[in-house]
Amino acid sequence: MKRIFLVILVVATFLVTGAIAQTADSQALHTRKKRIAIFDFDYATVQSSSAAVFGTNVDVGKGIADLLVRDLVKDGTYSIIERKAMDKILGEQNFSNSDRANSQSAAKIGKILGVDAIVVGSITQFGNDNKDTKVGGGGGGWGGYGIGGFSHKKSKAVVVVDARLVNIDTAEIMGVATGKGESSRESTSLLGGGGNWHGWGGGAVDFGSSDFQQTIIGEAVNAAVTQMTTELVADNSKLEARTVIVEGLVAAVDGGQVILNIGSKSGLKVGDQLTVQRVTKEIKDPSTGAVIRRMTSPVGVIRLTDVDEISAVGTPVSGSGFKVGDAVKTITQ
Repeated sequence: MKRIFLVILVVATFLVTGAIAQTADSQALHTRKKRIAIFDFDYATVQSSSAAVFGTNVDVGKGIADLLVRDLVKDGTYSIIERKAMDKILGEQNFSNSDRANSQSAAKIGKILGVDAIVVGSITQFGNDNKDTKVGGGGGGWGGYGIGGFSHKKSKAVVVVDARLVNIDTAEIMGVATGKGESSRESTSLLGGGGNWHGWGGGAVDFGSSDFQQTIIGEAVNAAVTQMTTELVADNSKLEARTVIVEGLVAAVDGGQVILNIGSKSGLKVGDQLTVQRVTKEIKDPSTGAVIRRMTSPVGVIRLTDVDEISAVGTPVSGSGFKVGDAVKTITQ
């Protein structure tokens, strides 16, 4: 009797453990990182001061955005839209530099990109806060120069950035983040201390290079972005992963490619998988004649390899015999 009870207990434990593991696996399959797009920061208010630092107009807003992408990718809390995909859409939508801080304009682009939220931001301070302390010499005292007097200069860089996490459906600000960085050294410029720093060309500066980050202004930039990253990560809980139901039709089948009549405007992006189904029967309301239900049978699954605004191209993952008019559907998150 004891042996039978022991066997039952072992089997029950196995079944419960398996059920728990299956539940955990199911939850893991349905959870994902929240996807965001980071726009180049607006730097209009600091353009003159940043130009004074570099001696020419440098897009410091792009540099800040690139560093923020780097830090958030390292952190791993969010899934970040890659730069090439963003640049393509921004070019197609004629998104200008003046729109960088515009939450409403950016939110529209965010829908096309298929993200959960977008990050827009501004640079409010970028430059120096230098102090020149005059030390008296043979004339005595601290009141001015005498024989042997000298000037002791200390360079201090200050960078302040602000970011907003914006809901793409409502353009509502879901969270805010601020970063402030400072760095100072004796007797050198804001671009001093960079070791092998060779400057820049064409108005572009690689903010992620080790040489730039070792300069005074580079250290301040890095500190500001690090603080802003921490606050944006903390805002993750304020976001909800969007669920977008996408439905369309197969418009053409060309060899191993399946072309759809829906694209990025519907929320599709490269890599999405869609189920393909064929309508086998339509059920009509006997009193009105309107179709109230369509019965379908599965044909297969395709993965998208190319997407534009109004169409998409996919290749089969499973199934065969795809035809024009087949229905496609997916739930993309």
